[in-house]
Formats: sequence, structure tokens, C-alpha cells
Amino acid sequence: MPRVRADSADDPGDFRYGDAGRVAAAGLSLAPFRGLRYNPARVSSLAAVTSPPYDVVDPEGRLLLETGDPHNIVRLILPRPQPTAESGYRRAARLLAEWQRKGVLTADPEPALYVYEQHTSDGVLQRGLIGALAVSGPSAGVVLPHEDVMPRPVADRVGLMRTTKANLEPLLLTYRGDGGAAEVVERTVAGEPLLTSTTADGTTHRLWAVTARADITAVRTDLATCRALIADGHHRWAMYLRLQREHRYLAHSPWDRGLVLLVDTARYPLRVRAIHRVLHQLPLDKALAALGPAWRTTALRGTQQDAVTALAAAKADGANAFVLSGDGAFHLLTGPDRATLDAAVPPDRPEEYRRLDATVLHSVLLDRVWHVPDAPEHIGYLHDTTAAVREAARDGGTAVLLHPVEEGVVRRLAEQGVTMPRKSTSFGPKPATGLVLRSLLIR
Repeated sequence: MPRVRADSADDPGDFRYGDAGRVAAAGLSLAPFRGLRYNPARVSSLAAVTSPPYDVVDPEGRLLLETGDPHNIVRLILPRPQPTAESGYRRAARLLAEWQRKGVLTADPEPALYVYEQHTSDGVLQRGLIGALAVSGPSAGVVLPHEDVMPRPVADRVGLMRTTKANLEPLLLTYRGDGGAAEVVERTVAGEPLLTSTTADGTTHRLWAVTARADITAVRTDLATCRALIADGHHRWAMYLRLQREHRYLAHSPWDRGLVLLVDTARYPLRVRAIHRVLHQLPLDKALAALGPAWRTTALRGTQQDAVTALAAAKADGANAFVLSGDGAFHLLTGPDRATLDAAVPPDRPEEYRRLDATVLHSVLLDRVWHVPDAPEHIGYLHDTTAAVREAARDGGTAVLLHPVEEGVVRRLAEQGVTMPRKSTSFGPKPATGLVLRSLLIR
């Protein structure tokens, strides 16, 4: 199997692909891999073939990506026919093989970790390391999820990865290191990047390869005592775990690792945004009428931004608060009273969990007040406030706008083993999909 180039006399052991290694036995184990990347000479531009993560691509954006370049990565992560259809997975596998055969996608000559930098149009700078993270053994226990997952999206991602035999997009994980990995990152960005691309949202993306043994040793040593929080990619992490179990009979299996981006948030804090709900089959007037004395509603005047400002002010006072919209108007909803909360949420859960807006929304409002089934035809999850308001108005439903959760709350609950309701947070900036892929067939 290929080895990382030995540029140092320090030799912590064999860096074989798929080997969890001796250095990182107690914590995170990040291994180099031969990245599969777009050949700039075979596509219109790198920006034209990348995509946001699969779960934030709406139908309109998907069509724009598909028509922008015939090789856009969205054709692999959201293949047509619909990704829940087996034929869609086979089409993605055929396209992936075809693009490699035609030289559209080419494998880097040697295994590497990749330093990835994002610089957004509003000045946010984020840097991290992309590599193949062990998902079995000790590493599995030190990756902390903070949200529940839904069976259908997990099954969808499992079907796609099982068929393509590739990690098509990295999970976003956060950690706090001792500085060794961060020093490698900062030293690496002083050199010439492998690629630079600016996407339509104004974000500049740069990628570097780390192949020196001394640098990889420093990264592995730093991560050996670290735990990571899943910031984005809970369904894909569940996918990694399931597929690893399916292939556990294989020695040094590529299925033992999954593609991740690790960001040290001590140096590069992530932004946390809310994920809003659209209740497709619950009209706003019925949602308001169903509320009892445990709730207070206030009709808001002004624009959508005024409504978001009012929501932030209510949260600053410590209340559970939501904004409801569906007919162009906005209503601030606060509550419930303590008795209602105690009846709906088990008292043995941490108080921070019991008072989460997402907990109150799902356990009290959706389950007990509105009786909304937990199914895609009833509940949509949207990251963008305007899109949620627009979709609710189009469907004749109700948009429920939430305020972001603080990262400290997320981490404290995750460290206690408490998972939040699904789609409670949106961490960012999220990595662009398509800059580097990991094929399980390439060693």
C-alpha cells in the first residue's frame, strides 16, 4: 500500500491507508488519502462544478447547478432519478466512473491530508484539515453527535455511498487541540495552494496538500487526545457507522474511515444558525387557533427582518420564542408555562435540553398542540429564513422561525451524551462539496 513520503527521521509507525495507527489510539485518528479532484482543464471552472452540501440544496438551486456545468458534483450527491430510487444511485456510480475514465476527476499521486480555507464575502475566515477519520474503535466514541437523525436520510446516504464506493463530501467536525495541528495548518497556508476558487456566494476556497511525515505526525499526535463535535453531517456519520459495520469482516478496510473536515474552533469559531420548520399541511390560522393559555402571541408589524429582531429580543429575555408566518404576516409566539413543559418533557433530562426551543417545538407544539406527524410531507427543514417564509406562503402552511442555539450549549449537551432534536442547528461556513473526494477504490 502507498505510504506518505518520509521527510523526517521521526517515525511514529506505519501510515498505511486504513490503519488507525498507534499514535491516535485514544482519540481522533485522521489518516491521509489520495484525494480525487477535478481536473481544471476538463471543466468550465472549479466554481461551476462545486455545490453546497446535499441537504441544503433546494430544487431551484439544484437545477442551476445541474445546468451550470455537466460535471457538477450535484449530479453525484443528488442523482436523478430521485436519490431514494436505486437507479439514481447506479447512475451516480456510472457517472463517477465515467468522469474518472475521461480524466475529469483525477487522483492525487500520493496520500495527503488537505488544508482547506474558506474566506467568506462578509469577512469570515475558516481553516481546517480534511482527512479520512477512523469511525471504528476508540475514534467512534470520541466523535460526539448533538442531534438525532431520521432513518430515511440515513438510508438514502447509505445507498448512495454503498453504490458509488466513495465519500463524496466531507462532514464538518469541530475540536479543540493543543496547537500541533493548528501550527501545521498555518505553516501550510504560507505555500502555494493546489487550487483556488470563488463560488457564487462570494466565498473564496483554497486547498493545500500535506504530505510531509513530520507534519502528519504532528497532526496525529495533537488529535490523539481530542474529541470532536459533529457540526454538520449527522446523517452521513450514521452512514459511516452503518457501512463500517457491514464491512467489519475486512482487514484494513477503507470502510473503516470517512471523509471529514476538522476545524479547531479555539482558532476559528464557527457560526451557529437556526434551521427553520415549514409545516406544509397546517395553515397559519389553524396553528394560532390551536394555542391554549400556556402560550402568548403578539402580531408583529414591519418586515421579516423586524420579526427576526423581535425574536432575538424575546430570546434575550430568556423565553422560549418562535415567529410564525404563513400569509405574509408575522406573529411572535412565547411560552409555554412550566406545567405544560413538565408534562411534555421528562424531568430527568438536563434543564438546558428541556428549555431548548427545538425541544419545546417538537415535544410540546408539534406533538401535543398541533399534532403534526414527523414525516417529510408534513415538516420541511430550511436553513434560509426567506425561503421558509416563501415556502409556507406557497403551500398555505406555517413557517416556524427559530433563534440560533449557542455553540457552548450544543457542546455541553453533547458531552453529557444528550442529543438535541433533529435539525436543531446549522453550523458554518459549511465546506463546499466537490473540491476533494475520497474513493474507496483508490489506495
